[in-house]
Amino acid sequence: MCGIIGYVGKAEAAERLIEGLSALEYRGYDSAGISVFTKESKLLTLKAEGRLANVAAKVEACAETRGVHCGIGHTRWATHGAPSDRNSHPHGTELLQLVHNGIIENYADIKEELLNKGKTFLSDTDTEVLAVLLSENYAQMGDKLGAIKKTLSAVTGSYGIAIAFADDSTHLYCARSGSPLIVGVGEGENYVASDITALLRHTRKYYQLREGDIAVVSEDAVVITDKNGDPADLPLETADWDVQAAERGGYPHFMIKEINEESETVKKTLNTRIKNGLPDFEAEGLDINMFKDLERVHIVACGTAMYAGCVGKCRFESYARMPAHVEVASEFRYAPPLFGKGDLVIIISQSGETADSLAALRLAKECGAHTLAIVNVIGSSIAREADNVLYTWAGPEISVCSTKAYTVQAALITLLAAAAGVARGTVTEEEAARIASCLHDELPLAIEKIINNADPIKAAAKALHTTQSMFFIGRGSDTYLASEGSLKLKEITYTHSEAYAAGELKHGTISLIEQGTPVVSIANDPRMYEKMLSNIREVKARGAMIIAVCAKDAEDIIKVADHWLEVPALRSDIAGIAAATSLQLLAYYLADDRGLDVDKPRNLAKSVTVE
Repeated sequence: MCGIIGYVGKAEAAERLIEGLSALEYRGYDSAGISVFTKESKLLTLKAEGRLANVAAKVEACAETRGVHCGIGHTRWATHGAPSDRNSHPHGTELLQLVHNGIIENYADIKEELLNKGKTFLSDTDTEVLAVLLSENYAQMGDKLGAIKKTLSAVTGSYGIAIAFADDSTHLYCARSGSPLIVGVGEGENYVASDITALLRHTRKYYQLREGDIAVVSEDAVVITDKNGDPADLPLETADWDVQAAERGGYPHFMIKEINEESETVKKTLNTRIKNGLPDFEAEGLDINMFKDLERVHIVACGTAMYAGCVGKCRFESYARMPAHVEVASEFRYAPPLFGKGDLVIIISQSGETADSLAALRLAKECGAHTLAIVNVIGSSIAREADNVLYTWAGPEISVCSTKAYTVQAALITLLAAAAGVARGTVTEEEAARIASCLHDELPLAIEKIINNADPIKAAAKALHTTQSMFFIGRGSDTYLASEGSLKLKEITYTHSEAYAAGELKHGTISLIEQGTPVVSIANDPRMYEKMLSNIREVKARGAMIIAVCAKDAEDIIKVADHWLEVPALRSDIAGIAAATSLQLLAYYLADDRGLDVDKPRNLAKSVTVE
């Protein structure tokens, strides 16, 4: 992983490749490279560790990259082999160059076989093993498609690959299994990419390759075959996003732009799911009455999406009175499958391609559970394979640090839980209407108020400038919000942070509190008010700096606090969604104050498409 681009047409290929890779930088990477056909139809490869600008400089300095019209490019996030020039993609031989997202799990065995045949390797990557094996098969067979099929049948793992054969300067070849890949369709030019954002400047039309598909791409044709070798009947899709949505639009960073989009994306996501004032999912083919017969809900996700799932857990239990479990996707798939036909498994993923979440979905289906996806990317693997899908209409989220995706996921699953409550008779229609109104009307206004009155958040961030370790605490559903806030801070400020249920502090963690230790204390649940106040006083007495996140009626907590981040008045079961915006801004302003790369934090990738 992490980003693939391919171009064949009449424009300057090197320019299109660098431009496409630039649009994919948000996915995270540690090196980059391109291969293009020169005017003499020879493959020229330029690559470098570090920023894409290093490759762009090599392209600018190399006259052979001009006047050429076909090539492939890649941004790499290291999985096999350290970041370096030699481990950067593309990889290949005198016969071909190849770029790859994914992991070849049996690469060591294949490499040993190839070494025994006298083959040599220049890198430490699994990708080069794939390239050398493909070269050997092509040398033996003389048939490009046949060699690709034979090679891919020999590997286990995941891949999205684009290939340029040295003896064919007018075609690119690509294939996928477990790692997303699309073919973009333009006017007199075509593309290969791992993400539609790489193509939006030139086309919004694309084919989404499915598992096992192989495509042959020229400037005026796209031929796609399925895993059986038959013509693939794929729809030509049109992206809902445009290039403006994938640009900063005057903001200094994508993260702050995307935070500012939260109120609008919440309304857009809920607009079509509220009818006559009530939650309504009929238009999307979701029969809410199924909740009458369901026994349990399992919510499976990774990272920030998992914490949005925790919001759903609380709401399914309180609204629908049904057991709900939140599970980390990478663990869920290896645990005993204690679920079946009486269970609903909800998979949450911004990209719809998260490898562990996709594997968890497939396991759930094998066990007979009903599956529902909550994803942002239309036509993604998880969306296609789930029994039902609810899209979050958040538009592209470019910053590695997820913000608006979390907010709309939390709002949507809350509305879904209210609908389930109506179906099960545990929530009246009047109460469901109040929940829907708060989510659609009051929540966006509260988010806007937080954003427009951010000075206290900036002041708190300034106070944290030299902080190396801190804590987040809460009770009830605020415990999960504390975990999400802590994650945000770790991701982009590189500050050690831990989140705890406030009542657990006295069971060990309070020993770490000393003079000046920051403790972000979240108090949105009036049932827990007195208990939270007691916990806050405990850490305050030991020298903690208190950053309180609460409504203005929590007067005693505000008096104890060193900094107060106001949560506008909302229902307590929804206030936490708005409070998340305050925590996102706290992390953002601290990272920006420290001069860090807010949108591309070190070691992180936006779409985790390997396990």
